[in-house]
This record gives sequence, C-alpha cells and structure tokens, in this order.
Amino acid sequence: MDLTHFDEQGNAWMVDVSEKDHTHRIAVAEGFIAINDAIFDRIQSGTMKKGDVLSVAQLAAIMGAKQTSNLIPLCHPLMLTKVEVHCHLVDGESLAFTTDTHNKAIKITATVKTTGQTGVEMEALTAVQVGLLTVYDMCKAIDKGMIMGPTYLVEKDGGKSGHFIRSSSK
Repeated sequence: MDLTHFDEQGNAWMVDVSEKDHTHRIAVAEGFIAINDAIFDRIQSGTMKKGDVLSVAQLAAIMGAKQTSNLIPLCHPLMLTKVEVHCHLVDGESLAFTTDTHNKAIKITATVKTTGQTGVEMEALTAVQVGLLTVYDMCKAIDKGMIMGPTYLVEKDGGKSGHFIRSSSK
C-alpha cells in the first residue's frame, strides 16, 4: 500500500482531497488511563482539589478534537459537525495494562462527525489523547505513576475506504 502523505521523491505533503466526494464521516476512538485507588476514590467522591476530573477531561477532549490540524502537521482543518465525549471510571474490569498499584482506570470514548472530503479518525484519536493527558495533569499531585494506554480507533465510516470496525476492544 502506498503512503498517501509522501510524493514520489519521499517528500511530505498534505493529500489533495479536492476531487473527493463530500460524504458523511464518523470515527469513534477510545483510550484508558490506569489509576490507583486513591485517585479513583477522590474522583468518585468529587474531592479532587483541581475539580471535577471527568468533566474537565471531557471538555479538554472536545477542544482537542477541534485543534487536531494545529497539532498534527499533515491533517486537514475540518468543520466538525459533532464531537461527543464520554469519560467514566472503570472498576473491576480485567484490563491488560493495569498493575497491582494501578488497578482501576478511566475510559474516554470520543465520537467525531463531519460531512466532508476526508475522515475524522485523527480528530477522534486526538480527542481521547488530550482527555487522558488532562486526567494525568489533574491527578499527578497524588500519583505520577499513572499509565496511559491503550488508545485505538474503534470504528470509522464514510469515504472511499468504507466502514471499519475494530475486531476487539475492551
């Protein structure tokens, strides 16, 4: 498969989408940050010094989706028609990346939509990552050992490549 962001000489370029049809595009991404019991309990009880971690992470994720083309050099600026983010505490699930001391998590799911000539996968993934970084920033005074990841595309639809659904996700 050819890489679309390089010309024949190997120079980076922004893909020309001017001939592509405008289609409805959607992407869903999700990611996790493993946290310890103290952080989990404070978020659940609403006693974090910096405020409501999940609400701030949700807002940061939305803002991150809107700023993707400013952060990722070859992404097109897009007019997003919807960014929906859900952040929630995860307790009791078997997550492969957790440890004995970081055995709980926060899961962030972002759904991004547009009607346009290129997809919104990068916007959904960026939203999740910015949300996870926000959680880390708000909780690092309690524990700097939090573990971010995995983050992945769950689903995308629209455009020439069609519909993609991840075969397995947590």
